[in-house]
Amino acid sequence: MIQTDVVLDAKGLACPMPIVKTRKIMKELYAGQVLEVQATDKGSTADLKAWAASVGHQYLGTIEENEELKHYIRKSDDKEVAEKSYPHVVSNEALEVILDENPEALVLDVREAAEYAFGHIPGAQSLPLGDFDEAVKQLTKETDIYVVCRTGNRSDTVAQKLASLGFASVKNVVPGMSEWNGATEKVH
Repeated sequence: MIQTDVVLDAKGLACPMPIVKTRKIMKELYAGQVLEVQATDKGSTADLKAWAASVGHQYLGTIEENEELKHYIRKSDDKEVAEKSYPHVVSNEALEVILDENPEALVLDVREAAEYAFGHIPGAQSLPLGDFDEAVKQLTKETDIYVVCRTGNRSDTVAQKLASLGFASVKNVVPGMSEWNGATEKVH
């Protein structure tokens, strides 16, 4: 059994709620304390790992027991934590105009496959956050890339990763699919 200081029950919650609750409780912890996040959302592993890396907390690992995931995150001290937002954003409305003018523009949908299947921007490429490391090898660094998720949080993380890998033109779509009023399509 792993020694933890606080346990967060996020079972039954879908993205982005495990991260939202984790972010809130991490603010209350002292540096060095370990948080156990109990979740059932399969995407929470990649989401929490990426979030922890983006803000400077230490993702220790995940244990799976009977369909339940137990994620372990160690709170870093203030010198290690640097939560920042990706500075290059585009609004939903601006993306609609861009797609009207250039239907070939690359939209990366970084939500889970099930979220994508039930409604996505026509032509968007599905790239769940958990598949990023392998899928990024298929992308061209000179392409204009628009990254979208449900609320702008996961897409922010992916936009930062792409920029750090040398991708020249990356935009985070804000607020994302939660408020998308443009055309959508489903996977049949």
